[in-house]
Amino acid sequence: MAGPVTLFMPLLEPTPKPGCDVCPALAEQRAEARARGDMSAVSDINIEMRNHHRKESA
Repeated sequence: MAGPVTLFMPLLEPTPKPGCDVCPALAEQRAEARARGDMSAVSDINIEMRNHHRKESA
């Protein structure tokens, strides 16, 4: 079986925003998920990190 097909450039992993209390906690959760091999959780946390500032400004 061949590897996955990527039809677009993969997104870079988001980094914590300075001054945000939520971002470091999410980054820690992401590191823990990655350490246990839960890449689905890593992906979910990346999405949450990208979007949580948008929710605050709405």
